[in-house]
Amino acid sequence: MKPYAITLGDAAGIGPEIILKAAWEAPELLRGCFVAGDPEVLHRAAGWLRDKVNAPAEHRPTLVQITHPAQALTLPAHHLPVLPVAALQGGLAAVPPGQISAAAGRLAGECVVWAARAALRGEIAGLVTAPLHKEALAAAGPPWDAYPGHTELLQAEAAAHQGVPVASMPVRMMLANEELRTVLVSIHVSLREAIEAVTTDNVLQTLRITDAALRPVLGRAPRIGVAGLNPHAGEGGRFGREEIELITPALDLARREGIDARGPYAPDTVFMRARQAPGHPGEFDVVVAMYHDQGLIPVKYLGVEQGVNVTLGLPLVRTSPDHGTAFDIAGQGVADASSLIEAVRVAKRLAAH
Repeated sequence: MKPYAITLGDAAGIGPEIILKAAWEAPELLRGCFVAGDPEVLHRAAGWLRDKVNAPAEHRPTLVQITHPAQALTLPAHHLPVLPVAALQGGLAAVPPGQISAAAGRLAGECVVWAARAALRGEIAGLVTAPLHKEALAAAGPPWDAYPGHTELLQAEAAAHQGVPVASMPVRMMLANEELRTVLVSIHVSLREAIEAVTTDNVLQTLRITDAALRPVLGRAPRIGVAGLNPHAGEGGRFGREEIELITPALDLARREGIDARGPYAPDTVFMRARQAPGHPGEFDVVVAMYHDQGLIPVKYLGVEQGVNVTLGLPLVRTSPDHGTAFDIAGQGVADASSLIEAVRVAKRLAAH
């Protein structure tokens, strides 16, 4: 048995609050987990939560500083281990909540790198990343400003660990809840770049990664519905030819490899067809979307409280909540920990496979 790391996220955001709330609300689930971060930041967040959480005081998590991940496995429920990321300790608790801070961005990046390396060394079973702020990460300067977010940072760490170019370790983002899963062909790029990223190779690669990730979880080949890029999936070429010239050839190649890929379907209906709801079994186990907002809006509309972000294609387990740093409510003790709790649950489920 190995422990799980929860990275602190941005110290000025809601990450520290939802970590503590998760330990308060789901103590048994968080047993064996520890926080990679700054104890002072968590103590400050505990003060914000003291009068906000509707739970017995005796259930309030006791923060315990540890020096090695394995120590997290020895602590009982209602104890939250914290392993300081030594390079940047001190002073972060003075960062005002809800404000962009280069120091907070740097600490958030350091926590992710530390946890990724621990996972790649086999010291932890997986990592759950609390939200970081992309502008704060960029404000931290080199090397952090080279990474748009968690996904690209983890990809770079994994590639470096294996001694291969980043391009040879393709990753994809999957956003999932109990009703819908969606995987993206492109992630954090402009819409213009996202359209250019719709190539036969990229779509085929996405289908391969999706199939490989979900087969062990489902115990069978996943049914993959593929969204078109254009309205009505191009309407036979009248509204664009990407479906005919780029997406359909990728589907044909994937099916030859035994991947159950279907489509391309009209983007405005494929998510409804895939949704698993009472009395409505979905036609697909997952939808491959052509770009970020096309795939994420349907999942987030169903409720960010249960949504989980999973990075596919990495040689480690990584999940995160389906929301950002929520600077507008940071420091108020009112943030909802449901998505983080679900992210921990999903990480443990994935690690079991």
